Order: sequence, then C-alpha cells, then structure tokens
Amino acid sequence: MQQRILIIEDDQTLADYISLILKEHGFEVTATYSGAQGLELLRKEKFHLVLTDLVMPCGISGLDVLKEISASKIDVPVIVVTAFASVDTAVEAMKLGAFDYVTKPFNVDELIITINRAIEVSKLKRENAKLREELRKKYSFKGLIGISPKMLKLYELIEKISDTDCTVLITGESGTGKELIARTIHFNSPRAQKPFIPVNCAAIPASLLESELFGHEKGAFTGAFSTRIGRFELANHGTLFLDEIGDLDPSLQAKLLRAIQEKEFERVGGVKTIKVDVRIIAATNRDLEELTRIGKFRDDLFYRLNVVQIHIPPLRERREDIPLLLDYYINEFSKKMKRNPFEFTAEAMEHLINYNWPGNVRELRNLVESLMILVRGNRVNVSDLPERFLTRSQYPESIKITEREELEHYLLQGKDEINLEKTLYRIEKALILRALKKAKGTKSKAAKLLGIKRTTLIEKLKRMGLDQENIENE
Repeated sequence: MQQRILIIEDDQTLADYISLILKEHGFEVTATYSGAQGLELLRKEKFHLVLTDLVMPCGISGLDVLKEISASKIDVPVIVVTAFASVDTAVEAMKLGAFDYVTKPFNVDELIITINRAIEVSKLKRENAKLREELRKKYSFKGLIGISPKMLKLYELIEKISDTDCTVLITGESGTGKELIARTIHFNSPRAQKPFIPVNCAAIPASLLESELFGHEKGAFTGAFSTRIGRFELANHGTLFLDEIGDLDPSLQAKLLRAIQEKEFERVGGVKTIKVDVRIIAATNRDLEELTRIGKFRDDLFYRLNVVQIHIPPLRERREDIPLLLDYYINEFSKKMKRNPFEFTAEAMEHLINYNWPGNVRELRNLVESLMILVRGNRVNVSDLPERFLTRSQYPESIKITEREELEHYLLQGKDEINLEKTLYRIEKALILRALKKAKGTKSKAAKLLGIKRTTLIEKLKRMGLDQENIENE
C-alpha cells in the first residue's frame, strides 16, 4: 500500500517540484496551495503525512495548520518546511506537535529519510495505542470472569482502589489469577499508559534479585560489565508487581521497605540516590501474618504492603463460576487452534463443578487446552475427563478424608434420632483437629488443608474452646 502525503505549499512551483520527487520515491502525493485547502482535504481524506510550509503570507500559516490538526485530533505526523531565518518558528512548530522540520534549500535524501522516519514512528504509535487499547479491554472488569457473590465483591473493591495510588496486597492460592487482578488494577488506573513491570520474587535467586530490582553499576560485581537499570526504574510512573513476595529473602526486605517508603534507592555498587514514582502491588500465596509472627518477614514491610488487601477466593469457593470459566476458555482455545468449540455433557459438567480444583483457574485452563487437543468430537463425556475428576470428595484432596471415615462413627451407631447441629459440629471439630495434626500444629498450613483462611480457623478454634494446650491433648 502506497503511503499518502499531503503537501501544503503556497509556492506552486516548489509544491510541484516536491511532489515530483516524492512520487519518484514511491509515495502517492496530493499538493495543495493554501492552508485552507489543505485542512479541508485533511478533514475528508486519510493521509499518512503532511508536509507544510511554515510561512504562507496569504491566509492560514503552517502554525495555524498545526493548531487546527491538534484541535481536530487528526492523527497524522507533520513535517514543516522553513527558511533558515525562521528556525525559531520551526522549533515553536515542534512544540505544537510537528514531528520535525527541514530547511530550504533542503537535501532530497535527508527529506526522504525524515519522511520515512515520521511515517514509521506514527505507525508504531498507532500500533502501540491499539495494543494498549486491547490490553485495557482485556484487563477491564469485563475481562474478569465470575458472577458469584465473592467475585462481585472483588470487582467492587478493585473499582474503589483503581483510581488511587495505594499499595495493594493480593492474596490467594496458586492459580487463582493474582497477576490478572494486578494488571486489571493497573490498566484501570491513572497509570494505565505507563509501564506495568512484573517480577517474581520466588523465581530469582536472592543473590541476583537485588540487582534485578534495583539495578547495578558497572563493576559492582564480577560480570557487571555495564550499568543496568532495575525493575524499579523501568516501572517509573507506572506499577511494579512483586509476585510471590512471601518468598523474598530477609536480606532484601529492608532495602525494599526503604524503596517503597521513601521512593528512593541506590543501585548495587552505586552511591547516587535514585528517586522513583512507582505504585506497588504485591501478591502471595503464603500467610504473611504467620511469616511475620515467626520472624521470617519484617512486620514493618508487611504493614507497608498491606494497605489494602484483596483476597481471591479459590475456585472451590465459587463453583457457580466454573461453567462460565469453561465456556470462556473453550472459546479462547477454539479460536487459537482454529477448531469448533465443544460442550460438556451434563454428567461431565457435574463432575467438574464438584471437583475441588487444587490448581484453581490455571488447572481449569490447562484442562480445556488438553481436551481441545485430545477430544475430536463436539461433546466431552465423563470418559474423556482425566481420572482425578471422577472421584468426588467433600473436602480438599490434600486432607484425604472420605465421608465414610467420619460419618460411620457419628451416624451409624444405631440411634433413632440424630441431632444435626451437634453432629455437624463434631465432624467439623474432627476435621480441624486432623488438619492441625497433619500440619503439626501450624495454623496456616492447617487452614490451607481445610481450604479456609487462617483467621477463619482461629475464630473456629476460639468458638470451640480449643486453645493450643487442648489441641495437643486431643
């Protein structure tokens, strides 16, 4: 496709000369001889570049053309042509949005280079804007899947905090979509046009993570052959997402605290203090309160991160969202793999809804991808599901408790009447004690086994009158 260029030049001879040169270089050219004519054409037709004289004594000047293009929000790069004597005016034109200027008499090769560069930069800007819009749509609230009460409450909280600059701590099991939530917050915030920089604190060794976060100076350590900026600087004016923050080495926690609190730090091996404007969103699947209690995580860093906490519920706590998520990923993979979407039989769907999903949404997504590859028909039957989906359990698989184990003792004792409330209480108590025993008394681990929050477990223990001594004697 030929690139279309509009020339606005009141000197008809010069306009025709430039037009001839540009056509010889493969451009489609339209020449006009006044600013008014040029603006009229710009409002009607699409051009890839405008080349306008800066000084046109009669009528609208090049500066006026620029102002009108800006006011009308016409998306086109502008190069101004000026005499040596009016370079200052050309600089003013660039402040108004001109891409560049060329001086008369101009070098043809330099003119062509400048035009090609302007068109390429404009193309990249449009592609970048398109990508950002796609990201904005992807990470809008519509991009989050779920109609369960817990998810609706989550959307409400995200909406409240997106417009602010507050630090956010996202908690939830592995696979629940913590980074998706972080990106959603960023792309719905005033920082949406700035960088979103993720860093996984668990995936990078402590010896390298300091340099990764804060950068390093040349010669700071063996192999530091050049200065390198870190993630904090890359995220300047944007958002830094600290994933798996609970795995951050204690040796780095003080420096991170200062960077978050004071918005400044020094690169590794450097003495110059670097100031940044960064919003922090952190995420973890670990119990930071418990880590703080046992001294593995600084309490001051925890409080600094925990300004607003968002907890993402595991999939087993929002089973009504499972069909929606399945449908979403079926459509995604059918488009990606260029095949017709399939549907689940009622029996297969029942198994999926009753499954505990220890891997959460990530596991569900992987299941759909696998079925999209392996199942050839347009229906997925129970026999098509992996073995793990065929055994139901009322409780998370990690506890390995069947209904028979607990119910035989309480229900099958030959009694004619059963007190439902007391029986459920005894079963719940037995499950909690078993989880605590398996977790060797660690409440955070026991809560994870039970699929509840640590604070919920503590409340239940208090309500049951189970202090630490009683637990150990049970």
